[in-house]
Amino acid sequence: MKCDKNYMLLYAVTDRAWVGKQTLYQQVESALKGGVTCVQLREKNMPRQALLQQAKEIGALCKSYGVPFIVNDDVQLAIDSGADGVHVGQGDMEVSQVRKMVGPDKIIGVSAHTVQQALQAVQGGADYLGVGAVFSTSTKADATTLSRQVLTDICVAVSVPVVAIGGINQNNIGQLAGTGVNGVALVSAIFGAEDIQQQCSRLKQLSMQMVGQTQPQGEV
Repeated sequence: MKCDKNYMLLYAVTDRAWVGKQTLYQQVESALKGGVTCVQLREKNMPRQALLQQAKEIGALCKSYGVPFIVNDDVQLAIDSGADGVHVGQGDMEVSQVRKMVGPDKIIGVSAHTVQQALQAVQGGADYLGVGAVFSTSTKADATTLSRQVLTDICVAVSVPVVAIGGINQNNIGQLAGTGVNGVALVSAIFGAEDIQQQCSRLKQLSMQMVGQTQPQGEV
């Protein structure tokens, strides 16, 4: 699957902390019905076999909606589950090594916090960048906030799509207008919502306004 910038428009990142009335699978399906354009499975503390099964099930669900399914950090899990791609951080495997493992067709996303990191990631074979934290966030305790200028500089410096992440919600998403990002990655703003489908529909409209679109561009 090729990485299209429109996949970044509303990028959902899972977190089991928000599982309640719905299972994680049901939450993701609600998000897909609401219009998310990419789904990342980010689970740190599940037994390997259970995680593989979950990845296969959610991956198949995403495929039925024509939405890319990305696995966080675990390159081998991405391969074993048949995911569309993998997202790695600065402390994970080198991007060039990830590319050797997954081959030319899988999407590779990389977290970047500086222009230098962004350029190195793209040179190594990254298909998109996750840049943040753009606002303070409780989801990742070790995340430091990035300035608007650095975010803008990264968007200018690279030719691949950029998704902003970190503390983004419906009240501050508009502040990212003009930075050059192609969309937003959200955790609690999606999965912590009472009505996930309705929330995603609203967030997608806000993200479209933020990136300057009046209607969805192409298939997502």
